[in-house]
Amino acid sequence: MKVIEHLESAKNPLISIEIIPPKRGGNVQQIFDIVQAIIPFNPAFIDITSHAAEAIYEEMPDGRIIKRVKRKRPGTIGLCAAIKNKFNIDPVPHILCQGFTREETEDALIELNYLGVENVLCVRGDSLNYTKIISDHRTVNTSAVELVQQVHNLSKGIYQDELIDAAPLDFCIGVGGYPEKHFEAPSLTFDIQNTKRKIDAGAHYIVTQMFFDNTYFFNYVEKCRKAGITVPIIPGLKILTNVKQLHSVPRSFHVNIPDEFVDAMLHASDTEQQEIGIQWALKQSIDLLEAGVPCLHYYIMQNTEPIVKLLKMLKKKM
Repeated sequence: MKVIEHLESAKNPLISIEIIPPKRGGNVQQIFDIVQAIIPFNPAFIDITSHAAEAIYEEMPDGRIIKRVKRKRPGTIGLCAAIKNKFNIDPVPHILCQGFTREETEDALIELNYLGVENVLCVRGDSLNYTKIISDHRTVNTSAVELVQQVHNLSKGIYQDELIDAAPLDFCIGVGGYPEKHFEAPSLTFDIQNTKRKIDAGAHYIVTQMFFDNTYFFNYVEKCRKAGITVPIIPGLKILTNVKQLHSVPRSFHVNIPDEFVDAMLHASDTEQQEIGIQWALKQSIDLLEAGVPCLHYYIMQNTEPIVKLLKMLKKKM
């Protein structure tokens, strides 16, 4: 089932999560345990990140988020198949520009189609610290707009090479949005115009970067609507669980953290910090639901304890 169909048919707001594949050589059972912990809360879909070689984010046991330079995490496509078949939950794999050719992207989309995956999230990806050598007959997408256009073209049966009787691949396409603007954009207005180009290229919905002040999200939605963007906009949330994340999260994701939240974390004991983070995200979640958002999307990485606590409390208040 497509994300847009989930949103259109839902009688109540939906819950979705984003996870990352295990490390190279890691145990896939860790991912299964994460999904199993979230199943009682009926996630409509699960995003699975993808990483080009050389640039990935990792959440450390102490809560720090760091950027490492290493080979890519494999397994996005395999996890999509496992989650769809084992748990009957729709996976949303991330498709990247950076580090992949258009031909590699097309091959991945064909494989996903074979597996019955109907959704993708198109993102440019991190800028890499190396230049991938591209042979003469291969091409690359330089922006998320171009990537969306490639996926959309497949819905019309337009492939990289001319294929006889090629079947259309009809994916629901999600794209990223930035309530505090993308860090490379000169202004929020400029960034929203770029997002509109992604929608005009064929994207069906937006899921935002994490934010910790709902004012940013409401302002973003208002500006998007004024710019002519009519697709669903799903807010992205993350639970901070320790003081170190007050530094690592803004540095990695270019977001602001409200003074009130920072002060509460700084004056809390180690054992109190996670509860403060849960309560802050709970307050955000309730406020967003009361404003009528269609879905709450949580970036949980590979740590389920905080999100399970939050969703249990949220369920009681809904």
